[in-house]
Amino acid sequence: MSITKEQVLEALSHVEEPDLKKDLVTLNMIRDVAIDGKKVSFTVVLTTPACPLKALIERACINAIVHFVEPEAQVSVHMTADVTSKRTAENTLLPGVKNIIAVASGKGGVGKSTVAVNLAVALAQTGAKVGLIDADIYGPSLPIMFGVENEQLFVNERDGRQFMVPVEKFGVKMLSIGFMVDPDQAIVWRGPMASKALRQLFSDADWGDLDYMLIDLPPGTGDIHLTLVSAVPVTGAVVVSTPQKVALADARKGIGMFRLDNIKVPVLGLVENMAWFTPAELPESKYFIFGKEGCKNLASELNVPFLGQIPLVQSICDSGDSGSPVVLDENSPASLAFMTVAGNLAQQVAIRNATMQPTLPVQAAGY
Repeated sequence: MSITKEQVLEALSHVEEPDLKKDLVTLNMIRDVAIDGKKVSFTVVLTTPACPLKALIERACINAIVHFVEPEAQVSVHMTADVTSKRTAENTLLPGVKNIIAVASGKGGVGKSTVAVNLAVALAQTGAKVGLIDADIYGPSLPIMFGVENEQLFVNERDGRQFMVPVEKFGVKMLSIGFMVDPDQAIVWRGPMASKALRQLFSDADWGDLDYMLIDLPPGTGDIHLTLVSAVPVTGAVVVSTPQKVALADARKGIGMFRLDNIKVPVLGLVENMAWFTPAELPESKYFIFGKEGCKNLASELNVPFLGQIPLVQSICDSGDSGSPVVLDENSPASLAFMTVAGNLAQQVAIRNATMQPTLPVQAAGY
C-alpha cells in the first residue's frame, strides 16, 4: 500500500512544538509534502531560524513517519523559518520590521553594548534579517565594535523625502549617532534633543524588511527609554547585568520599569554577563569574581526567562576593540555562549508572539 499525504500529516500531528505546546500540523508548520514510493519529503517552517530546538524537531518528525506510517520510509525534512510578529498594519513607523527588541541595563559598565552587538551578529548568522540601533546617544560604541568608525552615511530619496541608508556589516544593518558626530567631541544634549535624535534613527532611515531590530539603550531608566516605548511598539526587552549585588539591584529596577502599568513591555529575559572569569591558559577553570548565578537567581525570583551566561574572557574585549565581534570566532567558548543566548532570545520572541497581545506604543505624557 502506497503512502498518502493524509498519513504523513496524521503522523506529524503527533509532533509537538516544544515551546508553543501544539502540534506542527495545527500550527500550520508543515508545507510541501511530497511522496515517491517510500520516499517522503516535507518542509517544517519554524518560528525563527535561530530556533535552538531545530534538531530535536527534525528528529521527532522523522521518527513519527517511521513509527506511524512506514518503518522503511526514507524521510527528508527541509527546515526553514518564517519569523513571527505581532506588529499590526497600524504601525506606520518601521513597517517592515517584525520585532523590535530593547537591550537594556540598569547599571553602566555591565557589557550591555557588547551583548547587543554579539546577539545581533549571532541572529544574523542563523539567517535572520537583523538591524541594530545604537541608542546610547551620549556614549555611542557601535562604530568601534563593528570597525566602521570612518564609515560615511549615504542618503536615498523616496517620495520626495531623504532617508539615511544604514551601514551594513556581518549581515547586520546599523545606525548610530556616532556616525554623525566627531568621535573626539563630547555630545552635550538635553533630553529633548537626544530623544529627537533617536526618533530620527527610526523615521529617517531606510531599514527595509527586518526580522529583528535590536535597540542598544543607554544605562538606567530615562528619556531615551520613554522615547523608545512611545515611538514604536516594542516586542520585548532584554536586561543585561553582572551577577554582582549592586548591578542586580539596578537590573531589578530596569525590569520594574518595563513592567509598569503604563508601559507593559514584556521582559524577554535576563542575560548574565561576566558570569565567571576563565584565563586563556586555564580554559577549564572558572573564577566567580562578581558572584555566582546572581542573574539566574533574580530571574527565578521575578519570574523572568533566564537567557544564559556570558563568561569574562579577554577575547571578548579584544574582539570588540578590533571591530570583529567574538561571536564570529566559531572556536571561541564565548561565541558558543552568545549563540546559545541568541537562540534562547529568538525562542522567547516566538513564545511571546504566540501567547501575548501586541505591545502598544506608550503614551508618555504622564512621565
